Amino acid sequence: MGFTGDVLRYWNTLRYLKPIQIAGRLRFRFKPHLEDMGQAPVRRVPAGVWQAPVERPVSLLGERCFLLLGVEYRLPERGGWDDEAVDKLRRYNLHYFDDLIAPPDRAAAAWHGAWIARWIAENPPRAGTGWESYPTSLRIVNWIKWAVAGNAVPEGFDHSLALQARWLSRRLEWHLLGNHLFANAKALLLAGLFFTGDEADGWRRTALEILAREFPEQLLPDGGHFELSPMYHAIFTEDVLDLINAAEHWHGALAIEAVEPWRKALPAMLKFLRGMAHPDGEIGFFNDAAIGIAPAYATIAAYAARLGVSPPPPWGEAAQSFPDSGYVRVSAGPATALLDLARVGPDYLPGHAHADTLSFELSLGDRRLIVNGGTSEYGTGAVRLFERSTAAHSTVVVDGADSSEVWGGFRVARRAYPVDREITPGAPLEVRCGHDGYRRLPGKPVHHRHWAFTPAGLTVEDHVSGRHGSAVARFLLAPGTDLVAIAPGSFEIDLDGGRIATIRIARGSAAVADGWYSPHFGERLPTRCLEVALDNGSSRVEFEWH
Repeated sequence: MGFTGDVLRYWNTLRYLKPIQIAGRLRFRFKPHLEDMGQAPVRRVPAGVWQAPVERPVSLLGERCFLLLGVEYRLPERGGWDDEAVDKLRRYNLHYFDDLIAPPDRAAAAWHGAWIARWIAENPPRAGTGWESYPTSLRIVNWIKWAVAGNAVPEGFDHSLALQARWLSRRLEWHLLGNHLFANAKALLLAGLFFTGDEADGWRRTALEILAREFPEQLLPDGGHFELSPMYHAIFTEDVLDLINAAEHWHGALAIEAVEPWRKALPAMLKFLRGMAHPDGEIGFFNDAAIGIAPAYATIAAYAARLGVSPPPPWGEAAQSFPDSGYVRVSAGPATALLDLARVGPDYLPGHAHADTLSFELSLGDRRLIVNGGTSEYGTGAVRLFERSTAAHSTVVVDGADSSEVWGGFRVARRAYPVDREITPGAPLEVRCGHDGYRRLPGKPVHHRHWAFTPAGLTVEDHVSGRHGSAVARFLLAPGTDLVAIAPGSFEIDLDGGRIATIRIARGSAAVADGWYSPHFGERLPTRCLEVALDNGSSRVEFEWH
């Protein structure tokens, strides 16, 4: 890119940061000493019922064998918690202790106490991945959930838990904000409820101060989470339910005024999560999203019901718009479509953003047909960069560029903003939107997309104005979709059970290319992608189902 280009990219990345993030990053470079190694506070006596939380997928396969995001890892007889052969995200998962809240009545339950005792013995304070703030936050919550469920804790459990809370209180992730800081505050609050006394009261006050600031910041008026990832919205919703569960279990320890905003917000949060799910029950892939990291809507709704929160009413309209998040859900005959008319996320926190503006996903019945590429890994590298790119999504690529300048593992420089958003009910139901992400290119092109739905089909029209070279609309197909050419510019898809879908390229030039699809972390499945080159800046693709 060159020195000047690098400087501009850094400037266009960093200029959105809040002063508190910059100050927080400077503070984070210096690890404080954990001077207080004293005994843990006394446990608080619960005054209410603990409802069963959401269970996590099984990750402990044997006494020392773990399944970390689809990859098996075996701890050696000693150590192994910071094996550099294991990538950072999987090491994080090793330290989360999610298996403590996996389905009960398994042989692994007998290993849990020994597993915790080994972690305490082999992970002294401040050393290694396990003491980074985010895994510490998730581990504190999982240990507390396991303890309040009535399990016999090993020796040193309470002391280690208190040390972790003390350390976390000095390592809050103000430099990141967003879901990380919310997870920090949640862990501190649960620790401040699990224990009693002055020290626990201090953790609780700090947590409540953060939550009072961050909850209204991170919750959009339409119920969505402000990072605009359906996966992180599901995590956020589960976090809020856990906070309510803890408040009920240690009834009276929190003021009603602190809890009421969480409970009041949940119906809209559940509605948004249901709206961003396909008929198969799993989320759409916008920004960082994958199946299996966060609970599905039905699981979260069941947890909410146990806490006295009713599910949202059935949809009353064909188009369900979430105007603050920028997403639209459309139901038309057997089709369900999720449309991305959204910004990439908060300007100061686009770390989980993809260059996916004006992409969409389409299901027919409970079968996904058009998809976005998903997320198979974090970190840096070619795979991560491609999965965040425009080319990995069902939208238009102009001159081979990304609609937003994603780079590094979690950075965005210049980014796309939606323009001219319009939803017109009727027959057909029409959705229009554009974005200005390509205006940074020499010819200042602007992409507009128009979806028109009927019960029997969908028409997608793309238009790119301004001077440009190539413009290609990409429609990534779900794996197993057999696309058969039946005539020039026409294709047929067998949907099973005698159902047929056809795709006709009414304007533009079609080609079929290889692609990949990552519905889970650690998984990349080969698939096909229908590429439609725009003709003089325009294309029209007609889907019809029978």
